[in-house]
Amino acid sequence: MRIYDKFYINGQWVAPIGNGTDEVINPANGEVSAKVPYGNTEDVNAAVSAAKNAFSSWSQTSAAERAEFLRKIAAEGERRNADLTQTVVDELGMPIQHAAAYQVDPLAIICESYADKAKHMEESKEIGNSVIVQEPIGVCAMINPWNYPIWQMIGKVAPAIAAGCTMVVKAASQTPSHLFMFAEICDAVGLPAGVFNIVHGSGREIGTALSSHPDVDMVTFTGSTAAGVQVTNAAAPAVKRVCLELGGKSPFIITEEADLDAAVDFGINDVMVNTGQTCNAMTRMIVHESVYDKAVELAKFKTEALLVGDPNNPEVFVGPMSSAGQKQTVLDYIDQAVAQGANLVTGGTEMPEGMTTGHYVLPTVFSNVTNDMVIAQEEVFGPVLVMIKYSSVDQAVEIANDTPYGLAASVWAGDKNKATAIARRIRAGQCAINGGDANHEAPFGGYKESGNGREFGMEGLHEYCELKAMQY
Repeated sequence: MRIYDKFYINGQWVAPIGNGTDEVINPANGEVSAKVPYGNTEDVNAAVSAAKNAFSSWSQTSAAERAEFLRKIAAEGERRNADLTQTVVDELGMPIQHAAAYQVDPLAIICESYADKAKHMEESKEIGNSVIVQEPIGVCAMINPWNYPIWQMIGKVAPAIAAGCTMVVKAASQTPSHLFMFAEICDAVGLPAGVFNIVHGSGREIGTALSSHPDVDMVTFTGSTAAGVQVTNAAAPAVKRVCLELGGKSPFIITEEADLDAAVDFGINDVMVNTGQTCNAMTRMIVHESVYDKAVELAKFKTEALLVGDPNNPEVFVGPMSSAGQKQTVLDYIDQAVAQGANLVTGGTEMPEGMTTGHYVLPTVFSNVTNDMVIAQEEVFGPVLVMIKYSSVDQAVEIANDTPYGLAASVWAGDKNKATAIARRIRAGQCAINGGDANHEAPFGGYKESGNGREFGMEGLHEYCELKAMQY
């Protein structure tokens, strides 16, 4: 069991002002895997004060100096890769065969990426009699999710360090240990006091205190759309910048001439990895009517071939849900889909064979789904795929865009050009073409209720910058 009893504030491990301990439950077996301290608004005030005091000196450091710290963090993160990976397995329940590649390896990759980008902070541009420069925005509050805790954290922290910002970071209650470990990494590499600070506690208290704090210049949040609205409302009176990466109900259009086997395989793996707890998962598979029945057959076969079980087993593809509450939410959605007339192809509400403990849900596929069903409109955040039939490309695009979300999409067609033409009609922030891989150098973020702002790439750095024009 991991036990932490202090917060990292102003370069020191300090006892929390708030009382209490948060017990972190392993979703695979129900055992306590970690204990972390529970803070309050006074802890937030101390952390923000440290970040504010550090900003004046840290913001004036050279880009080369900040880049060197990022490279040191990358190296130290690689050294602790195995420990960080195990926290993801123990606290999130993500199977070990994916935990490092999806969750932990990006830490070093993204730090190195922003180490290279830090130099752009020292560039200027002349327009007429004006010189345009970039400056760090200031103190940043970072509120992170539980489903990709390390990847999302470093996607905020690395560009903030590169830009010259200081920060206060909060992790989700389900997966907090990585944040304390990352503070140890920052301490080990000698990151100046006050640049990186952590607090932990309830989202209702700590999240609100961070979002509304008068000395916070920017809030960046990843989580549900409903929570994102609350963050925005709390930040609005001070007119803070708010960067949001929120929910999704991403469409995957498969055309009649596509490589059906490859496309369905891609779609099933995309939805079922991390037990469906992925904001940009392609949970609506929109298939041409001429190949729809074959696609359903393939989806059933490929889904039932996935091994469900102990996330420490390297053969397991699907682990438990993150919590008992999340499991019940998913089961309720499955029951509602059946009640609305969706056809249960495979999966359902029973425990996987051989499992008696843990928050497990069977990988589930529905056919004969229409886009007006709740299961096709709301984010389930579990291992549930819906398959929708279409007759023309225009209809497919209409279905794809008929959602309040716009985080991601995918198109698989007979060739890249046709797929790209369809993708350009979908209102989403990212689109995979014929199984294209994720890219940490590309901006990530959504349209509509999936958020605003972008993370990763140069656009991710720009979120932490203010522009200044000096006229001569």
